[in-house]
Amino acid sequence: MRWGVLSTAQIGLNKVIPGMRKSPLIDVAAIASRNVETARAAADRCGIAQAYGSYEELLADPRIEAVYNPLPVHMHVDWSVRAMEAGKHVLCEKPIALSAAEAARLVDARERTGRQVLEAVMIRQHPQWLRAREIVREGGIGPLRLVQATMSFFLDDPANIRNLPELGGGALYDVGCYALYVSRFLFESEPVRAVALIDRDPDMGIDRLTGALVDFGGGRMLSFACGTQLARYQTVQVFGRQGRIEVPVSLNAPLGGETTITVDRTGGNDPAAFERETLPACDQYMLQGETAVRAFRGDEPAEFPIEDAVAGIAAIDALYRSAESGAWEEVTKP
Repeated sequence: MRWGVLSTAQIGLNKVIPGMRKSPLIDVAAIASRNVETARAAADRCGIAQAYGSYEELLADPRIEAVYNPLPVHMHVDWSVRAMEAGKHVLCEKPIALSAAEAARLVDARERTGRQVLEAVMIRQHPQWLRAREIVREGGIGPLRLVQATMSFFLDDPANIRNLPELGGGALYDVGCYALYVSRFLFESEPVRAVALIDRDPDMGIDRLTGALVDFGGGRMLSFACGTQLARYQTVQVFGRQGRIEVPVSLNAPLGGETTITVDRTGGNDPAAFERETLPACDQYMLQGETAVRAFRGDEPAEFPIEDAVAGIAAIDALYRSAESGAWEEVTKP
């Protein structure tokens, strides 16, 4: 499948495009920027044949069958819709939108154009998360009750896009969303209410530290903290009634490297009884691209259609509302 890339965002140049180019199912044939020189430099760097000086030119290329959209969050929906209207399938970076109401436009666009649009959540294709879900499904740690996550990094450059709130910057949109992706993936259900506490940077206005509880009902909960002005760290703990799973490198698994998860099936917290499982080396961005191709071609149904992305943003909406109200907020979809 021939792909075009909208923008020269670093996530694309550094991770997603190199991963996709490893796959025999994917031909990254074109990249576009608002500046043709910038596009050409990115194309040369990534081994892409065609460079365009506008997004419109790329969407007008009849050879392009699918588009990867790593534009800033506030541009995700508009350009994804335009790509679908141009007859292209779309894989759009996370988070898919700034609100669930905005994301719901993509459902309408899919129905109207017949083109698929998926959210790029690479961790859901990684073997370590597939294995963690398999253990939960098998009852290996007993009924799942709690997912606990910490995700942080340090970035105080006011010009960086991740520090511009109007463009979708801040801890919750940038990394806190992954706590929701992981918990929804493992619980295999949607949250019903959420409560959050947010500390905002006094100058930049972004949420630099967010703590939250998310209620999945039935005594099941996500507890997480995320920050943009903390030491770099990430880990996820998955607790059942009898045991626990630890995924220490939960987001940025080494590309082409093995990963290890720890499973305590006894609940005794005895290191001698821990099982350490090593998962095979892979590139989660390549796997993500191949999963999209199979869905776009109709070879298999999308496990996480665009409705899933809308539900995820609805939970983020509830957390932001809670930070303002100081109370639990229901998760409501448009």
